[in-house]
Amino acid sequence: MPELSADLYGTVSHKLDALAPSGIREFNKEVSKIPGIIKLTLGEPDMATPEHVKQAAIKSIEKDDSHYAPQMGKPELLDAISAYIQKTRNVYYDPQSEIIATVGATEALDATLFSLLNTGDKVVVPTPVFSLYFPLIEMTGATVVQVDTSADNFVLTPERLEKVLAKEGKGVKAVILNYPSNPTGREYPKEVLEGLASVIKEHHLYAIADEIYSELVYGVKHYSIATIIPERTIFISGLSKSHAMTGYRLGYIAAPAKIMTNISKMHAFLVTTVTNNVQAAAAEALTNGLNDPVEFRKIYQHRRDLLVAGLKDLGFEMLTPEGAFYLFAKIPTQFGKDDVTFAKQLATQAKVGVTPGSAFGKGGAGYVRLSYASSDENLTESLKRIGKFLNHLS
Repeated sequence: MPELSADLYGTVSHKLDALAPSGIREFNKEVSKIPGIIKLTLGEPDMATPEHVKQAAIKSIEKDDSHYAPQMGKPELLDAISAYIQKTRNVYYDPQSEIIATVGATEALDATLFSLLNTGDKVVVPTPVFSLYFPLIEMTGATVVQVDTSADNFVLTPERLEKVLAKEGKGVKAVILNYPSNPTGREYPKEVLEGLASVIKEHHLYAIADEIYSELVYGVKHYSIATIIPERTIFISGLSKSHAMTGYRLGYIAAPAKIMTNISKMHAFLVTTVTNNVQAAAAEALTNGLNDPVEFRKIYQHRRDLLVAGLKDLGFEMLTPEGAFYLFAKIPTQFGKDDVTFAKQLATQAKVGVTPGSAFGKGGAGYVRLSYASSDENLTESLKRIGKFLNHLS
């Protein structure tokens, strides 16, 4: 096994070296070593990818579809994405110039942020939120402006955004909105989005809308800010959550053509193009599988209700999630806001893995995130174990 030459130690990207790895992944890695643990840590659907979607990928391989695809994506996939967005958001994006197929929503975020931001720019990010946004923004040389939304039921209000922009002054270029939210499961009502859109428009900002969980909502209607201000929205989504295709790594971006010129250039630098059989599967999902998430929603809503009722019986406080498959619960009072210690003790003593809320930025301390993308059996057993753990504490 080769040892790196001593004279090369520290000869790396100093920006990257200064960034901590994902707190979500690191904590999951740590607790995964515990024998017999039930992990409610990651947003990993336990459903099977729909059979007709899998068959589309298989047929692509069998047809020897093994050459480079167009950099922005195969025409049949881009057409399907355009039709889906028009149907669900009432916005038409030209498949030839305003849509890009990406390697998951993660690469979509990479390509967007690196094509948009310069050193000294600022991006407003309502927190607690998916923490990948923070290092990606910082790698561009821009600054993350975290806005703690915990006092507003984990929703960024137009009034709060106005105050933040007044405080930050010049330099704010964009606002990232992730909804339904990871980790809180909160949705944004139409009237709040309309208010935010007015503020964003008044201050000449981009709205980056990460709506990866939009097909998984319960008892509410999902509205998109892209419907309200399409001229300044960069819309990001994918099929990982809606069709249980996390391993396929298929996401996409839709935005006005003039900004997509730069984003497509960055996308080409990052990955060249998306794997062919993955694109075939995605085209099938968006053409003939628009109803596939319906059954998933029923299952997740049942699991949500099971977990919410069980945790409330145990004394936890939380808002009932309106979407995604996460529950953000306040930890027992004796731990104060030390969610890391609580999560570690829960993992080692009760053998239930949850994610500390502080991993999701400001406003997350004192909470833990539980993923209910797990079986009824695992959730029921987890509740029993958590109950025994709490009884032992009292």
